[in-house]
Amino acid sequence: MESFLFQATVYLAAAVIAVPLAARLGLGSVLGYLAAGILIGPVFGLVGSETEDLKHFAEFGVVMMLFLIGLELEPKALWDMRHRLIGLGGSQVVLTMALVAGAALVLGQDLNSAIAISMIFALSSTAIVLQTLNEKRLMRTAGGRSSFSVLLTQDIAVIPMLALLPLLAVGGHSAATGGHGAEDIPDTTAGNHAEAAVSLLDSMPGWALTLITIGAIGAIIVAGIFGTRPVFRYIHRARLRELYTALALLIVISIAFVMSIVGLSPALGTFLAGVVLANSEFRHELESDIEPFKGLLLGLFFITVGAGISFTTLWSAPVSILALTLGMMLVKGIVLYCLAILFKLDTRDRWLFTLGLAQAGEFGFVLVSFSLQTNVLGQELAELLLLVVALSMLITPLFFIVFEQISKRVTEPEKEQPPADEIDEQAPVIIAGIGRFGQVVNRMLQLAGFDTTVLDHDLDTIQLMRKFGFKGFFGDPTRPELLHAAGLDTAKVLVVAMDQPKNVTALVEYARKTRPDLHIIARAYDRNHVYALYRAGADDIVREVFDSSLRAGRYVLENIGLSEFEAAELEKAFFRVDRSALRELAELWQPGVPISRNAAYMERAKALDNDLESALSAKYDEMRRGGNDDDDDETESAA
Repeated sequence: MESFLFQATVYLAAAVIAVPLAARLGLGSVLGYLAAGILIGPVFGLVGSETEDLKHFAEFGVVMMLFLIGLELEPKALWDMRHRLIGLGGSQVVLTMALVAGAALVLGQDLNSAIAISMIFALSSTAIVLQTLNEKRLMRTAGGRSSFSVLLTQDIAVIPMLALLPLLAVGGHSAATGGHGAEDIPDTTAGNHAEAAVSLLDSMPGWALTLITIGAIGAIIVAGIFGTRPVFRYIHRARLRELYTALALLIVISIAFVMSIVGLSPALGTFLAGVVLANSEFRHELESDIEPFKGLLLGLFFITVGAGISFTTLWSAPVSILALTLGMMLVKGIVLYCLAILFKLDTRDRWLFTLGLAQAGEFGFVLVSFSLQTNVLGQELAELLLLVVALSMLITPLFFIVFEQISKRVTEPEKEQPPADEIDEQAPVIIAGIGRFGQVVNRMLQLAGFDTTVLDHDLDTIQLMRKFGFKGFFGDPTRPELLHAAGLDTAKVLVVAMDQPKNVTALVEYARKTRPDLHIIARAYDRNHVYALYRAGADDIVREVFDSSLRAGRYVLENIGLSEFEAAELEKAFFRVDRSALRELAELWQPGVPISRNAAYMERAKALDNDLESALSAKYDEMRRGGNDDDDDETESAA
């Protein structure tokens, strides 16, 4: 018991210390976990052989992660990905295997070993890549979606790989389990039952095993569609929060167990279950229950990878081992980059796709172990491959840092835009930008009977406007010739409602220089943008969410005891005082200098905050006194 508590303390302390430090240095949490594992394993020797057993447990983090990803994908979205799954993912696996097998043959390996090595290196790390993509908010990019498609295809490809490996065995078929995973089940009563089930399946003919596999997948789909609602209602009647967590874990673990028994990837099975439950009303409940376990187990998995790196083997031939690791990643990178070009990914997405998937993955550990058990690989070669896989995973977070540097320097070629519309009419009001903000302004003016000239650089938005019967012109509002064609020289009011703060400021500056008498109303992103627009010459500046925030505050006041009149008066008072404070602070604002380093601004802002509090308190007291006086008058009248 003491030993278990000591090991738990070591693992948790390493994570708590190393991961925040890595995140603060901008290295990402994955590299922090890997570094923590290296420190407690090879460096200080605080953990030992139990790391390998712990790794099998920690791999449930990958299973849970794919379940959560499945919950985010509707079946229709998965169907829409079929071309990338088959074309992009399938091409990556096949081409990488061909090149790696050829390189292995050149380096003196026999054909069977070369094929096994190619399978091991064709797979990438689902855990590291998806964790980093989510962490850096890159999952919704084209490169992130393409990476996910390839990873999902690789998870599917593990199934035929496990079936093929025994056929490559040297000296005949071994007594291994055929990839069903029973070798990882402890020798307990439950483990004996699982081993008996696996033995029974192994003795069945191929057609029967195929039917059982299809049946298992069908059972998961049917249970997800028809079984979850009654079970959740049953659990809900107990009104115990922990039972929801228990049910979520039961769903994931039971599916993983069933998939392992029939020889399929547990991660693939739970992903499928997540997709089935994506439209369920219990989706968010499942996400909140599984998320903490997923994070901890994934972190534990990365720590065990770092702790399992054999530096003794590495120091025995550091140059050749590093050369093998980088060579393998280079071969995969070439395949990935060529496929990214073929599938027309943009430059940034191309580099994200290439650098993100160039490593070997956690399923490589499974294939190496299974290859060793089935006599496909020898002990020495297996240890070398395990080290190469681990090193490539260790290098991957650094590749994402390289991608961030590349993305800062890469400028995408501008996509060809259709020519701007010929503006054939002018109005007293010009609205530059017709998104959510500009649409409200335009509709209000037109309902009041005033004509407007609308400009926007988004062709889809202009075409949508036209379908609803509103006229607008396509073109970049920051182009002087378009502004003049729209009537800048004769307009009374210019409304600048574009999304990009820099473009808004530039347009205000140009319009003010061209027409000093023009009334300019500008949309501001935040306080700093307000100050920039004030300097640029805008007459009225509207912060995006300020007015809606005022309304929300007024609703709160109305529902905690104030009358509608009192709440409205406090809202007006806050608006007047805040607007006056903004104008005063705009004079102290310095472009390019953080507000926290502007001493004069900070000092005056604190004083104005006190003034605002005093003004609102005075207004509230005044209203209360007025209300009491009215009550007294009513009482006297009644008397």
